[in-house]
Amino acid sequence: MAKKKEVTVEEKLRALYDLQLIDSRIDEIKNLRGELPLEVKDLEDEVEGLQTRLVNFNTDIENLETSINNKKNTIEEANSLSKKYQEQQKNVRNNREFDSITKEIEYQDLEIELAEKRINEYRAKISQKNEVIDATKGKMSDKETHLKHKKDELSGILKETEKEEGVLEKKSKEFSKLIDERLLNAYHKIRTNVRNGLAVVSIQRGASGGSFFTIPPQRQVEIASRKKIITDEHSGRVLIDAELAAEEKKKMEKYFS
Repeated sequence: MAKKKEVTVEEKLRALYDLQLIDSRIDEIKNLRGELPLEVKDLEDEVEGLQTRLVNFNTDIENLETSINNKKNTIEEANSLSKKYQEQQKNVRNNREFDSITKEIEYQDLEIELAEKRINEYRAKISQKNEVIDATKGKMSDKETHLKHKKDELSGILKETEKEEGVLEKKSKEFSKLIDERLLNAYHKIRTNVRNGLAVVSIQRGASGGSFFTIPPQRQVEIASRKKIITDEHSGRVLIDAELAAEEKKKMEKYFS
């Protein structure tokens, strides 16, 4: 049985940095989209909320119109009863009957007066709600226009980058398989905890890229020897020498548009 080839530290460092270059490019693409996906979602939620508000206002108006019709029926019934009592009043036999019917007529007049008052209140509410509906429709029209603009903007960016992003996502998975699980987990953890998602950085002018803390010359020699994985004591980032970084950047150019 053939002995499995042992991966050297240098090969691990190269694979890690290749993965970093790919993931950094994916980050750049996502940053290009910026807050647009969230803005689109927020605008969609706002438009949906305004649509729901319009539906509720229209339902309120329908209920108020039903109430107005009910009050109109009350007025018709009261007028009908009032005429009936007025006819009865012509045939009363004594003052007691006359007073009793007069009270009934007065009661119907009060019913009519109260119903007309309620109708006026309902109509005022309908008028107010129609004003709010008009304002809401205007606001919704503005939001829909803004939403279309943002969707078109996002669609344009996605169209430009989706092919490259798809290739890079695939390559990110491929390169991840070349790195042992413990090192890969450490890489992802560092990426999450540091600014700009840079987990693997090269030495630049004697300092760690990304943190800019000076690295002692002896430490720089160790990093350049590529015999062990060395991390920046300040940020936890994996450190590589500038020459290795330049070689891998050149090699990875073919994957970037």
